[in-house]
Amino acid sequence: MKQTMGKQPQGPSTALASALLLGLTLVLSVFSPQARSEPFQWPGGARAAVSLSYDDALPSQLDTALPALNALGLKATFYLTLSSPVVSQRLPEWRRAAAAGHELGNHTLFHPCSRSAPGRDWVAAHRDLDRISVTQLREEILLANAYLHAIDGQTERTFTAPCTDPLAAGQPYLPAIKTDFVGIKSRIGGVAPSMATLDPWDVSTAGPVDASGAALIAIVQEAAAKGTLASITFHGIGGDYLSVSQEAHQALLQHLAAHPKLYWVESFVKIAAHLRQQREPAATSRFEPASPPPAQDGQGRLVPAVP
Repeated sequence: MKQTMGKQPQGPSTALASALLLGLTLVLSVFSPQARSEPFQWPGGARAAVSLSYDDALPSQLDTALPALNALGLKATFYLTLSSPVVSQRLPEWRRAAAAGHELGNHTLFHPCSRSAPGRDWVAAHRDLDRISVTQLREEILLANAYLHAIDGQTERTFTAPCTDPLAAGQPYLPAIKTDFVGIKSRIGGVAPSMATLDPWDVSTAGPVDASGAALIAIVQEAAAKGTLASITFHGIGGDYLSVSQEAHQALLQHLAAHPKLYWVESFVKIAAHLRQQREPAATSRFEPASPPPAQDGQGRLVPAVP
């Protein structure tokens, strides 16, 4: 019989095999890690986490923000500038805030900022971050941690960079303190675009001034739509400086409290701990478990392992 070259007609068995192969390929593509994006798991099935923070230890935070948060059962982080007289003069109130579940975060002792940045004439020469070395600043920050521990007894906390300035004497200082904190708010922003790429030591935060309640609510709604994290940093609430009105602040808190299945509102230290917990299983599964340290006798000498 003469053999002919070219495309051969498909029989029933060949067509069935091709269809099965195509179906298997589609299934694998749908369920592959590259093709799907699993939503990040927040406690209680919430769609987003919300970190409310308050910088500089201002009177209106104790007088207005803290009572409003407590009344609605919401937790936040207060980043204390420890040289502020509002810390020393109202220390029992800060201790009660910590006991109620709020975080007392590190905002340095003296709030140094770069004087060379626009509009920074208010920065004192001896607190000019352009003239303070990384080593000097790290020592100040670690001392602030010791003071905070004396106030609340906690050993883990987070940090917010004063003025979101990342340099000390022209050098990046945040890497030098990374291991001393479980999270750092480092720059202006507000909503994490993706939890897969979020660095807990480089979290952006919104800094609203004279914002309306609707504008504040829009920030957390964006985070819920993305399934990520919203971070909002306040200063004065109805007073002090860089403030938002008490009414706008209250509108945001009421919105958050009214939607507990949508938002997980917590201190930044607990949010950072949850991030670590969610990521550690994936990280540890990629590596062999560490070997136990060798046994030693009472004089520090190695003891041979028993087979």
